[in-house]
Amino acid sequence: MVKHGQHEYLTQEERRLKEDRERRKYWKKWGPYLSERQWGTVREDYSENGDAWSHFPHDHAKARTYRWGEDGIAGVSDTHGLQNISFVFWNEHDDFLKERLFGLSNPQGNHGESLKEAHFHLDNTPTHSYMKYLYKYPQRKFPYEQLVEENGKRSRHVPEFTLMDTGIFKDDRYWDIFIETAKDTNDEEELLFRVTAWNRGPEPAPLHIIPHMWFRNTWAWGHEDESKKPHIKQKSPLIAGSKHWALGDRYLQLSPSPGVTPESPDVLPELMFTDNDTNYKCLYGGENQTPYVKDAFHRYIVDDEKDAVNPANTGTKAAAWYAFEEGDGVPPGGCAVVRFKFSRNVESRSYTPGESEIGIDEELFDDIIERRRSEADEFYWRISPLPMADDLRNIQRQALSGMLWTKQHYHFVWDQWANGDPSQPPPPPGRKGIRNQTWRHMYLDDVLSMPDCWEYPFFAAWDTAFHTIPLAMVDPDFAKKQLDLLTREWYMHPNGQIPAYEWNFGDVNPPVHAWAVFRTFKIERKMYGREDLDFLERVFQKLLLNFTWWVNRKDFDGKNVFEGGFLGLDNIGIFNRSEPLPTGGVLEQADSTGWMAFYSLSMLNISLELAKHRRIYEDIASKFFEHFIFISDAMTYKDGGKEESLWNEEDGFYYDAISWGGPFSQQMPVKSLVGLIPLYAVLTLEPELINKFPSFKKRMDWFVETRNDVAERNIASMKKRGQGERILLSLVSKDRLKRILEKMLDEDEFFSDHGIRSLSKYHKENPYSMNVNEQEFKVDYVPGDSNSALFGGNSNWRGPIWLCVNFLLIESLLRFYMFYGDSFQVECPTGSGDYMHLGHVAEELQHRLQHIFARGDDRRRACNAGIDKLDFDPNWRDYLWFHEFFHADTGAGLGASHQTGWTGLVAKMIHDSGVNCRLPQTPRTPRTAANHYFDDIFSRVSKPKPYMGRRASTRSIDARSDWAEDDDETEDQKREREKDDEEVLGYVSNQLKRVTSHASVFDDHDDEYEVSVN
Repeated sequence: MVKHGQHEYLTQEERRLKEDRERRKYWKKWGPYLSERQWGTVREDYSENGDAWSHFPHDHAKARTYRWGEDGIAGVSDTHGLQNISFVFWNEHDDFLKERLFGLSNPQGNHGESLKEAHFHLDNTPTHSYMKYLYKYPQRKFPYEQLVEENGKRSRHVPEFTLMDTGIFKDDRYWDIFIETAKDTNDEEELLFRVTAWNRGPEPAPLHIIPHMWFRNTWAWGHEDESKKPHIKQKSPLIAGSKHWALGDRYLQLSPSPGVTPESPDVLPELMFTDNDTNYKCLYGGENQTPYVKDAFHRYIVDDEKDAVNPANTGTKAAAWYAFEEGDGVPPGGCAVVRFKFSRNVESRSYTPGESEIGIDEELFDDIIERRRSEADEFYWRISPLPMADDLRNIQRQALSGMLWTKQHYHFVWDQWANGDPSQPPPPPGRKGIRNQTWRHMYLDDVLSMPDCWEYPFFAAWDTAFHTIPLAMVDPDFAKKQLDLLTREWYMHPNGQIPAYEWNFGDVNPPVHAWAVFRTFKIERKMYGREDLDFLERVFQKLLLNFTWWVNRKDFDGKNVFEGGFLGLDNIGIFNRSEPLPTGGVLEQADSTGWMAFYSLSMLNISLELAKHRRIYEDIASKFFEHFIFISDAMTYKDGGKEESLWNEEDGFYYDAISWGGPFSQQMPVKSLVGLIPLYAVLTLEPELINKFPSFKKRMDWFVETRNDVAERNIASMKKRGQGERILLSLVSKDRLKRILEKMLDEDEFFSDHGIRSLSKYHKENPYSMNVNEQEFKVDYVPGDSNSALFGGNSNWRGPIWLCVNFLLIESLLRFYMFYGDSFQVECPTGSGDYMHLGHVAEELQHRLQHIFARGDDRRRACNAGIDKLDFDPNWRDYLWFHEFFHADTGAGLGASHQTGWTGLVAKMIHDSGVNCRLPQTPRTPRTAANHYFDDIFSRVSKPKPYMGRRASTRSIDARSDWAEDDDETEDQKREREKDDEEVLGYVSNQLKRVTSHASVFDDHDDEYEVSVN
């Protein structure tokens, strides 16, 4: 339950979460776990050369069976991806049905793989009791060939060619197709689906809506007994029944739809059946293993092949064909509505065949959906009750909803993937050696948080860590599950390495897992009042293995200076950091060493938290305290007493260095995130906390006394304490901090209007280059898409803004503020003459990042790249894409368009500082616009219940007007809710007083970052 002050109250959604957590009801069994792309993934690649994109291209997807997953539009499945429901459309101009989202493969795109669609994840709750998805479907022929050809002509130095660029939405000739899913009040496995498609164009247009239900093919590979093969059969004109050995019996119950005009007859769906098996004849000229195959519905509807579907009305794949084509189709401004239900039960009155079959009670059906939507409103209001601009609240809601939409079933068994299946031809001999050959232990069958359902439909370890922060706000149980899974024995390598991502599980991501574990633990305790020490201890034990792996594998000379590799920052360096250096020697990385110091402090935080309950963790805390000190010392002091520092005193910045052993090394003066990451390694210790652990205190005092030379370089001062008598552990001294911040807050270097750049703008005029064996290697400032092919070329760390690294910088600034307090002030921006303490600097950075998405004075959103339709059209302007990264100078969204994953961190930023975020953007002082919002009257607003078109032949029971809305709320619950409203309003009032008193909004969040005494 969300806590405000000491008061607790359960919303309906929180009650469902509680029932799921206590395993009284399995509310999360069905959810949006179906991927938006399965083709072109490593799991589906059985080629000899490892070219996943070419081995299973988009063109094969409609006719070829997937081995490891499924995909679709607005799809829903069970937690193991066995049974799936998704939505398919046809505009009578396309050559095949719109069954899945289209995009370019990595070789086809001038900036790598790229989605070429327009869809939005509008709403979702943690139990998926209510979900809403918007797909904008063109009425003209979809420009597949144009998108491929035009992008193929473009170089990496020009922007990609998007769907908007084709002119396909000219004159608004498209459909706004809203897809809503809701769960029944009492039966968590009964799902209601409503599709509402609005004709935005100037003329009537036909539309075909074809919901699909099918089973993932588990029977064709030789691992499953034939008796377990599932099936779907028609039970009546409006009902299809399915049977699966693990899921049992389910029913798809359809409702006739209202016609295209009020005078039109109802649109009756036609049920169709086939099998989810490959069409070998179409693809390879071979013989099909079954007469009815995967692409049957395309051929039946588009090509008019009437023998393509099974006349016996049975199979492993079914669809309901609603054709809104009477006359010229749906009139402009009109809508087509489809309703159906997926359930373990069938309404008896719907089972009668023939004319007496009346289908679904539409009024009750719509009432349930509206009730779930209203409950979603209440849930999100409770998450962030402080008054803020409606625009910010909308951004936060869509960010969190997008993260819930990108939960996906992920299935991979290394042994079966590497060695092939009994009933299939053996894989090519060289295939095993291409990738992931040492990850033989992997057996994955879980719902995971994905970076992006289309561009990155696979987990990435360090992405996952950032995902858990906003996820912990709404569903801490799911957030904890993600962190726990990556350390379980079927994920983590026996040597302790956490898998990176499926293209190369053995690659090295930054060690952010421990930080995310502790932050998730603290967020749950602060927001929900639950302290999950079992989770904290369980994952901590596994992280000890991972920490040891890092020390043994990535500290080449045992000097506490780490190499690491690419560390998620793809092309940030002058060389490919995952490969041997062309210069010879070893790359000693300031960021890798900074990450390890950060890792040590995160483990210190966790061990101290656990030591409050089990004293044995004091010894482990001492170990990480000392390890941090030695890593910190190694950033400056090396072998032989000679200082060969990663710190450059003249420039006041950290750089990578190439080491050839002994005293021979060379710094590479590139001003990038590499030099800012050492700021992450900072932690404050309260004296009350230290005194609580006598063993830890004794060891720390001994270390400071006997190793005073080391300690005084790396602890701000053991004698001169900071604010609240705190002790500071930091890689940077006060002087170095000030010098780094001079550059970080310089708008001609790192400080953009939209956040901290990944590479200093200094390199725009001053690129850094090195000539090795007559080959030039160069790093220059590239604020937008990458001009390099490194790591696929679809991401860029040579200038753009990434929210994940900005988020950690904000936390570091706040930790420094907790130590230095108001007395330490810096010029922000550099050269402006305005001085702020670091709490306000963190706040300013938060606001700049929020302004990537928020409307400015000109009513534009920076992320929309100046596209008028996205900024001003009433049917577009309130919907957002959450891109992977952002143009450093304009804030335009770049890379994956639905990477809500770590870009979803903006939801936490809005939660923490949205109350005084200046909107529209105003002069620099963080509080100038705050008072505008403090007079808002804060109340729950119930939205009017919309009327959806209902069929003309509706019987009286469906059209009744005396239906009394039952809100499932008892009198006691109503009184409890009203009391809670008063408590929340009191909490809000107190928080606003704190803001108007010019205290930092983060003063109320400091207990989220460090171990506290209580």
